Amino acid sequence: MKYNESLPDFKELKDRMIAAPSSSPTLVIKTNVDPQDATEENPYYSNSSIDEEEHFRNFFHEES
Repeated sequence: MKYNESLPDFKELKDRMIAAPSSSPTLVIKTNVDPQDATEENPYYSNSSIDEEEHFRNFFHEES
């Protein structure tokens, strides 16, 4: 199979995160009233490990 060589390998992509799918359908919309902490009320965060918590915080952190 031929692929575009100018695109990075999927394993090298650092700008996204693949999380386990939710058990139910969800619609996620970010608003200005969302909590500052990405792990608070996040249906994709399960609090299973410190590494996961750090990964979530780094992924959802936005520079103001």
